[in-house]
Amino acid sequence: MGDVQKGVWQMSLAMLISGSIGAFVLLSGLPVTEVVFWRCLIGAMALFIFIRISRKPFSPLTRVTLLLAILGGVALVVNWLLLFAAYERISIGLSTVVYNTQPFMLVLMGMFLGERVSLVKWGWLALAFGGVVILLSSELNGAGIALAMGAAFFYALTAIIARRLKSVAPQHIAFIQVLTGVVMLLPFAHQPALSADFPWPILLTLGVVHTGIMYQLLYSAIQKLPTPVTGSLSF
Repeated sequence: MGDVQKGVWQMSLAMLISGSIGAFVLLSGLPVTEVVFWRCLIGAMALFIFIRISRKPFSPLTRVTLLLAILGGVALVVNWLLLFAAYERISIGLSTVVYNTQPFMLVLMGMFLGERVSLVKWGWLALAFGGVVILLSSELNGAGIALAMGAAFFYALTAIIARRLKSVAPQHIAFIQVLTGVVMLLPFAHQPALSADFPWPILLTLGVVHTGIMYQLLYSAIQKLPTPVTGSLSF
């Protein structure tokens, strides 16, 4: 299987997993900062275990690649915070529709960095954008839509940074990024309640499946695929 074909399958599986994130976030019943903190912490532990099991040596990091990975981590955490806050203000469906403006942002960022996009690909992206506009016209909430748009921008920024880190293994990129999130959100974290109804199963799923597994697939795909293909598969 070629790299592009493998990347398509990895991206498709990652997007399939990501489709259930909104439901888990709302079912947790926790404030947004708490959900993102636990997602980062559990995700970091899961990725550390995956790295140890794979026995793959940690990718050599220069000062530039380390700073890029940390910057990607900041963008990733801001993306999660904004998107989860949008879920609380507008429906998960509408938040996801608005969030799906990120492929256009990703392609535009890629063009800014010198990547070329054919007219055919622009045609498909324009068709998809028309669908987004039609769906948005049925329900509007300024604050929620602004949050989802902001999340889309920071997701696109995270993806562009991941493309620039092709020398670093996907699980290592994700590990650095979620560790960055732990440090960022530690001042806002509270000791978890010891009651039986604390949503540990939901948080474990968000950390292990939606972070540890999904972001290995996602970053591996992003490193293999052209930006327009990545954007199209995100829909």
